Amino acid sequence: MIPFNLNLQNEIGGTKMSPPILKESIKMKKKFEEEVLLPDEVILSKIYLIRGKKVMLDRDLAELYKVETKQLKRAVRRNIKRFPDDFMFELSNEELENWRYQFGTSNIEKFGLRVKPFAFTEYGLLMLASVLNSERAIQINIQIARIFSRMRTMIESHKEILRKLEQLEKKDLELDEKVTLIFEYLKE
Repeated sequence: MIPFNLNLQNEIGGTKMSPPILKESIKMKKKFEEEVLLPDEVILSKIYLIRGKKVMLDRDLAELYKVETKQLKRAVRRNIKRFPDDFMFELSNEELENWRYQFGTSNIEKFGLRVKPFAFTEYGLLMLASVLNSERAIQINIQIARIFSRMRTMIESHKEILRKLEQLEKKDLELDEKVTLIFEYLKE
């Protein structure tokens, strides 16, 4: 098997030239990636903590994918078996009200929440990429997956830091007890 090499060049009349099709395809790919990739902050601002899980709402995903929310919901409903409860759930009326309250608005039209939104967990987002088979959805989901991965890594490193702090506090308490004991011996 010959490996694909982006620097593939043909010798034509003694000069090296890249195949025109390859050049054009590379240009199109770069242009597409520039159009699709969003700043991480945009995606991070659309991740919410609901039911103790980090989720993204259907309306935010539809905005990122540049499709209508109803199209996204329709695609999910057609493939509902791919979305068990730990992948996706529908917000309850109470959760919806709490979510609106967090944003200090009751303007339903502004937030487009006339119906309860779907909330997608990390696994649901990955499954959504297979349901919405557009290039944009695939690229956005790759970016979202990387963000979730970085978030997990940060959480794990924070847990490790907290564990080490607890160990230091424990050692500090043990030293305090020993120092107190030494002072008591000295007093006697």
